[in-house]
Amino acid sequence: MDYATFLQLLDTTLRLATPLLFACLAGLYSERAGIFDIGLEGKMLMGAMCAGTVAYLTGSVWLGALAAIVGSLLFALVHGLASITFRGNQLISGVALNFVASGITVLVALALFGQGGRTPPLEGGARMGEVTLPFADALRSVPIIGPLYADVISGHPLLVYVGIALVPATWWLLYRTRFGLRLRAVGENPASVDTAGVSVARLRFAAVLIAGILCGLAGAYMATGLQAGFGREMTAGRGYIALAALIFAKWRPWHALWACLLFGFFQSLALRPDVLQSVGLRVPVPVLDALPYILTVIVLAGLVGKAVPPRAGGEPYVKER
Repeated sequence: MDYATFLQLLDTTLRLATPLLFACLAGLYSERAGIFDIGLEGKMLMGAMCAGTVAYLTGSVWLGALAAIVGSLLFALVHGLASITFRGNQLISGVALNFVASGITVLVALALFGQGGRTPPLEGGARMGEVTLPFADALRSVPIIGPLYADVISGHPLLVYVGIALVPATWWLLYRTRFGLRLRAVGENPASVDTAGVSVARLRFAAVLIAGILCGLAGAYMATGLQAGFGREMTAGRGYIALAALIFAKWRPWHALWACLLFGFFQSLALRPDVLQSVGLRVPVPVLDALPYILTVIVLAGLVGKAVPPRAGGEPYVKER
């Protein structure tokens, strides 16, 4: 494998890891507050459909991204009402949203465009353009570092850089602010937060809605940046892979970044099996697709440290009278 092929692999890794990172951070906020969110997949799919539809109809990728956030937030609100207000089973609520999203997105796209549940291809301003970072062209001729900067770090849609920037922002918010302290406390011991006079329901709704925004951005990126339009079931299990990455990262922001990059690398290898063959390895593509889940099972088994979820996760809070 030559250096140019290696850079192509890294470039693909970064592009494929971005929706995983948005969804993983979404699950991080929600689960840190004690709300398990299996519905990441459904919110991403809803966001992708809204983004592709509105971007095509208006010709504006940013209106499409806004529509993606709104569509995902509606699903997040339903999950919050079911899990927090009515104290329903969080896992069942998330799974139900996934099934609803799987059906409704195809029906809406079919009714609007009649193309088998797809939107027409996006062009021009309806697609997310690539951002060229400063000095990318000037540094391209520099050995090793130049191509890495110009071809891997530079030249991605804006949401790729937004996703990476959200990692330190999330770390700061969770570990350096009062809001983050309370959010983490709600996921560990909601009774103590309630005793301090802070609304448990309000904090959990805030976390669920933040998760909705991030899933909307993930869907918008998939429909307008990674691909040129919405297609049925286009998330292809990425919501579940993001959950696996979250467990693998042990619910920590920086670990989530590296986990998503690792899982994105496996996905890029699955698209380029010739790369492994060039170094004498013949690994079936289904094995590469299954590696994220295998690694997660290894973590859950305690072989690479112990992954301990928030103690109050999945449990509805009932205020004592």
